[in-house]
Amino acid sequence: MLKSESRVCVIGAGPCGLATIKNLLAQDIRNVVVFEKNNQLGGNWIYDENNHHSSVYETTHLISSKHLSSFEDFPMPDDYPDYPSHHQVLKYFQAYAAHFDLVSHIKFNTEVLEVNYKPALSHWELSYADGSGHHTEIFDYVLVANGHHWSPFTPQYPGEFQGEILHAHSYKNAAPFKNKKVLIVGAGNSACDIAVDIARVASSTTVSTRQGQHIFPKFIFGKPTDVLYRKIAWLPFRVQQQLAKWVLRMVQGRYAKYQLPNPLNKPLSTHPTINSELLYFIRHGKIAIRGKIQCFDEDTVHFSDGTCESFDTVIFATGYIIDFPFFETSFLDYRQVQEIPLYLKMMHPELENLYFIGLFQPQGCIWPLADHQARLAAQIIAGKLQRPANVLAKIQKESARSKHRFDSSLRHVPEVDCRRFRKQLLQELAK
Repeated sequence: MLKSESRVCVIGAGPCGLATIKNLLAQDIRNVVVFEKNNQLGGNWIYDENNHHSSVYETTHLISSKHLSSFEDFPMPDDYPDYPSHHQVLKYFQAYAAHFDLVSHIKFNTEVLEVNYKPALSHWELSYADGSGHHTEIFDYVLVANGHHWSPFTPQYPGEFQGEILHAHSYKNAAPFKNKKVLIVGAGNSACDIAVDIARVASSTTVSTRQGQHIFPKFIFGKPTDVLYRKIAWLPFRVQQQLAKWVLRMVQGRYAKYQLPNPLNKPLSTHPTINSELLYFIRHGKIAIRGKIQCFDEDTVHFSDGTCESFDTVIFATGYIIDFPFFETSFLDYRQVQEIPLYLKMMHPELENLYFIGLFQPQGCIWPLADHQARLAAQIIAGKLQRPANVLAKIQKESARSKHRFDSSLRHVPEVDCRRFRKQLLQELAK
């Protein structure tokens, strides 16, 4: 069989899935089928009040600027602001799909149920459900692009909270929390965004954080923070960290002035929290800060500093589990791994016909990098490039570097250095 005649399956029609289709078609691989659970493309960027679908909330804007979030071959419109709204981002993806003629390859309202590898035939058996029932098809290649921000992680604490509990996954807008006492657990990007959103309408808003976080504003010296950071990204990492520390101290002062604990890690060693409003709301008395939760007792939450307070609602903005429910866990299970055992976060050490696109978390925007991943996968499938040799050894080398660079928590398992990761992908593409 010619490589161009291979049957290729793509799971997911979010931004990473769209980039994958585009790159496959660019290599004249036309026998591509994309399975998308929703009724339209866009992934998490489809605002939907249905809690079964992980989506942006009503006030979501990008936290990376449009300048560094666009696909390199399809820039965002000039009239978009530095940080576009989710409505604008979705329109951008729709325009991208129309420009590259991607939609005809997508099966909407279709859920992938099982993906099983058949080693004797070196192909994949994929079962899915759509409006007409359950079906099974055979594919030569599977490219997984369904994202990793959809399976919520909720920590457990002693006792039972008798008020309302939800995960940020289910949060859509602040209206249901008007005049309520709300506790948000976490201090990442979702936690801070939701806190400032709710603080506008709630009777009280409190953020519980286990440890300090470096909080970057969206603008520094009048420029989007990621644009400014790109100017120093070539410097040695420890120099970058020191510069970031100085700049944050200059524009914000000490975190103690905002009731926030000092971060235990240096800047850039954890995924950055980017928010220009949290500190403002704290100093205006609209958001209170508490430490780690100790236990629940009816409607009361006890904190590690000995204080306690009653709340109507607790919102866990505590991240997501990396999960692929269509794979048997005996075959592939990344839910509790300390490293993702894939070269360039995309290539399986043994299976040459399985790729993951977008299974990483950069200190920047994921989409341009996922586009490079997809281009690399497409060129290997098309026979234009050779799959790298010694993939397992390369995975181990990457893992050692990542452990040296980033915090060791599960949250940072998929973390990559944006500049270094892009360089690695481009080097493979140049071979």
